[in-house]
Amino acid sequence: MDAGGQPTLDEIEERFVWPVAGRLARDEADRWAARWVMEDGIVWDDLSWWALNRLHGVDLPAGEGASYLHDDEQVRIWLTELRTRRAM
Repeated sequence: MDAGGQPTLDEIEERFVWPVAGRLARDEADRWAARWVMEDGIVWDDLSWWALNRLHGVDLPAGEGASYLHDDEQVRIWLTELRTRRAM
């Protein structure tokens, strides 16, 4: 957390890594991101906002009895994009 109590971009990035690595359930990653997306009064930089909005919904089902709408490969693509955008 930063001095203002909101997550840093490093912490947001971890939430992309952990579900794919099996260290955090997708629904937990979604709830964590949802808390920050819905929090009033926080001003986010563009990249953090983009990343939080990708995580919020990471546990959506593709359909009844199906896997996730966004599979592990999609989450890895988002993670790669996040890392690429951070390096700019």
